[in-house]
Amino acid sequence: MNRIPIAVLSLMLTFLAVPHGLAQQHGNHHKAAEGKDPATSSYSGMEKRRVKALSGEQMADLLAGRGMGLALAAELNSYPGPSHVLELWDALGLTDEQALRTKALLDQMKAETIPLGRLVIEKETELDRLFSERKMTSAHLAEMTKAIAEVRGALRAAHLRYHLEMAELLTPEQIRRYSQLRGYSGQVD
Repeated sequence: MNRIPIAVLSLMLTFLAVPHGLAQQHGNHHKAAEGKDPATSSYSGMEKRRVKALSGEQMADLLAGRGMGLALAAELNSYPGPSHVLELWDALGLTDEQALRTKALLDQMKAETIPLGRLVIEKETELDRLFSERKMTSAHLAEMTKAIAEVRGALRAAHLRYHLEMAELLTPEQIRRYSQLRGYSGQVD
């Protein structure tokens, strides 16, 4: 039986934890590089980032507890997020009780996700530092990518969990209205 080396498995887990937005950003960056000298990398300019694996916008999102597309599985399947529900408060006809509970959920979500976001930045910074100082080893790489994947997974689970909890607070009609207001066409059979 073939066994996957731990370093490869850790790297695969890290890629699985990367949100859709990062993958899309990567694709858009390649498109933006079209028309350049073929020898010029589409990553040109990223070497100037403080943390090479994270854009300034991604770092700001992580520090603010924003979702970054981590909860798309919930959002696009009619499980609203607390932040967007509060933005649509009037249009959804939230009761005072729903509004208070939604605000509490949002506060709890941020209290949980902001420290996780900081931890992602911290771990990515350390990974970047070890590479920049040429001190990375295979063992360290496996350990660090596994740790980053675990933190990113915990961050995603937290965002998804708050979408679940939010859906429990709303009526089916409010959820339908939310999806309409957000521009989602509805469920796919």
